[in-house]
Amino acid sequence: MHNHTLLRINNISVVYSDVIQVLKGVSLQVKEHQIVSLLGSNGAGKTTTLKAISGLLKPENGKVTDGTIMYGGKTIQNSAPEDITRQGIIQVLEGRQPFKYLTIEENLRVGTATRWGTPYKKDMDLIYDYFPSLITRKKSLAGYCSGGELQMLVIGRALLAHPSLLLLDEPSLGLAPLVVKEIFKIIRRINEEQGTTIVIVEQNANIALQIAHYGYVMENGKIVMEGRADELKNNPDIREFYLGMGASGAAKSYRNVKSYKRRKRWL
Repeated sequence: MHNHTLLRINNISVVYSDVIQVLKGVSLQVKEHQIVSLLGSNGAGKTTTLKAISGLLKPENGKVTDGTIMYGGKTIQNSAPEDITRQGIIQVLEGRQPFKYLTIEENLRVGTATRWGTPYKKDMDLIYDYFPSLITRKKSLAGYCSGGELQMLVIGRALLAHPSLLLLDEPSLGLAPLVVKEIFKIIRRINEEQGTTIVIVEQNANIALQIAHYGYVMENGKIVMEGRADELKNNPDIREFYLGMGASGAAKSYRNVKSYKRRKRWL
C-alpha cells in the first residue's frame, strides 16, 4: 500500500473543562482511501478522538492540550469546526439527528446546502443508488422513519458534502443485526467506489473489522493495540474481549469475561 497518510494524530491529550483528562497521548494514522476502525469499550475515548479531529470538542468545553493533529500536511487541532468541515472532514454524530419535520428528501437536500449552484440531482441519484430503501421513503417525515433509515439518511447527507474524510460514530448503535450488515456493506461500497477515507468508531468489533483495512483498540484514553484488520480479527485477546469468543471459538459467558480486566495481557 503506497497510500499517503491523510490524517496523523501525534500524541494528543484531551482535557474537558480544564480538569478531566480523557485522552492520554493518543497517536494514530489514517492512510488515504482506507477504512480505519477505532474499537474499545464504552468510555475508552473513541468518540472524544473523533471530536478532536472534527473540532467538535469546542462546544463541549474540551480541547487538545498536547500533541498535534495533521490533516493533509496542516495542523488542525483546536480549529473551529466549520474550518475543519471546509477541508472536507465530515462527522456523522452518534444519535442520528435528522430534522424531524422534514421529509427524507428535504433532509438530504439540506446536505447539498453547502454547495450552492452545483447540480445536485446527480448527487441525489447517487445517494438513492447506495440507499435504495430511502427511495420509497422520500416523502415520509424523518420523524416517522426507522433507526436504520435514519442512519442511512445521515450517512447519505454527509456524502452530499463530498467528504475526503468521513467520521462515523457508532453506526450500528441500537440497530438490528441485518440492518447493521446492510449499512456496513454500503459503507464499504462507498469506500471502494468513491475512494472516501473513513474512520469508524464502533463497539461492534466483529462487523467493524470485517470492512476495515486497519484497526486501533482503545482503553482508558490510550491506544493499547493496533494492526491490520485481519490480524486483529485473529488476535486471541481481541477474540476474547471484543468478539466474545474464547480461544476455542466458543462464545464466552459474561461471568468469565468479567474478570478479564485482571488478565489483560497488554496492559
